[in-house]
Amino acid sequence: MGKEIDGLQFDAAAVGRFRQCVARETEQLGEWVRSGVLAEGPYVAGFELEAWLVDPDLAPAPINEAYLAALASSLVVPELSKFNVELNGTPQILGPGALLRLEEELAATWHRCVAVAGDLGAALVMIGILPTITEADLCVSNMSPLNRYHALNRQVMRARRGRPITVDICGRERLLTRHCDVMLEAATTSFQVHLQVPASRATRYYNASLVLSGPILAACGNSPFLFGRDLWDETRIPLFEQAVALGSKRHAAYDPAHRVTFGGGYVRDSLLECFAENEAFYPCLLPMAFPDGAATLEHLRLHNGTIWRWNRPLVGFDQAGTPHFRIEHRVLPSGPSVLDMIANAALYFGLAHHFASCTTAPESRLPFEHARENLYRAARDGLASRLHWLDAAETGAATLLLDELLPAARDGLFGLGLQAEEIDRYLAVIESRVRSGQTATAWLRQHFAANGRDFFELTAAYLSHQRGRMPVHEWPV
Repeated sequence: MGKEIDGLQFDAAAVGRFRQCVARETEQLGEWVRSGVLAEGPYVAGFELEAWLVDPDLAPAPINEAYLAALASSLVVPELSKFNVELNGTPQILGPGALLRLEEELAATWHRCVAVAGDLGAALVMIGILPTITEADLCVSNMSPLNRYHALNRQVMRARRGRPITVDICGRERLLTRHCDVMLEAATTSFQVHLQVPASRATRYYNASLVLSGPILAACGNSPFLFGRDLWDETRIPLFEQAVALGSKRHAAYDPAHRVTFGGGYVRDSLLECFAENEAFYPCLLPMAFPDGAATLEHLRLHNGTIWRWNRPLVGFDQAGTPHFRIEHRVLPSGPSVLDMIANAALYFGLAHHFASCTTAPESRLPFEHARENLYRAARDGLASRLHWLDAAETGAATLLLDELLPAARDGLFGLGLQAEEIDRYLAVIESRVRSGQTATAWLRQHFAANGRDFFELTAAYLSHQRGRMPVHEWPV
């Protein structure tokens, strides 16, 4: 979805040609997998961070065109709405100092982004869902002026035959609303972590990512409020799933009506299975033609970019043109601080490496249905959730993280070559957050209740603490 496209409308012939290209490129990927063409190393880490532009009243500021022009950075690009932008990091080979380099670069990029926003009379905020967002803000006139976004909106609404999108989220309170475009998606901003892995081991890392998504998310919530209602610990999860649904849910392993999904099962032999599912089960939304795209699987990759698995397999290419597999771990929200987010990434990298390296695969010890249910339990209740675990156990999320997963993450980070001091810096943040119970969601709820239940005051306090750069478990209420 990062590529711009040429047009807004597509006829049946364009759809047919695109599907043929996806089929050919899926077969090409299969040949690469079978012949060992894809890279076997190294382990590489990266990220994408989505953030909010806000005006002096802390309402969304739809100014990303002027903002990006003033910023002039190749690391910062537009997002779906005019009040969102995306920050990218330079990929780092995992080893000594890799996480510190990711943190230092993100902190420097963020500092410059904040300064440029200030020059325009705005501010920049990283948070899963902005508490001051209103339904009126989420309109097509606030959509970024790029063809790919307007074409996506047109295609989704065409698939729905013009029926409005219904959002129904029942948490501490209930939200039931209808919307006539895909702009609800713009209310969900994430910290998407990328992990490039050896192709021959990608299945284990992908399945481990599924197993771990619920427990990781339990420690990282930052999105309790939407349109004035207190919903889930991580409301971003159900909101995004419903925001681009093409129709009513069917009882099927792969439901083409739902483009945001945990998936239909563990991978058995290769990540190729996910791309085969894409081709077989999901109608194309953006059937663009890339005359010279076969060599780099442009059609396959664009199609994959319109299917938002919470753990999404990706095919990329290095500077020499060698293809590789990587996993995009999409469950994490944006914010609350740079240190918190790199700590969240460290937790994921360490856990993925540890569990992918276990002699007995964890996916053989946790049914897929339980891994999927864990994501929604964690999104709903955070550290208070009860989670399924290996060998039919069930445990509290906080206990699982403290007793088993933090030591496992430490082992995994050592296995990736990181040094003790670096590991301690990031995992100590997670441990303190879990022991205190003060996730960003917990802080937001406590501050809101204690300070007049005012979303603008809440956002102002959140922004002030974010600028202080402390991890959220140290924020005073």
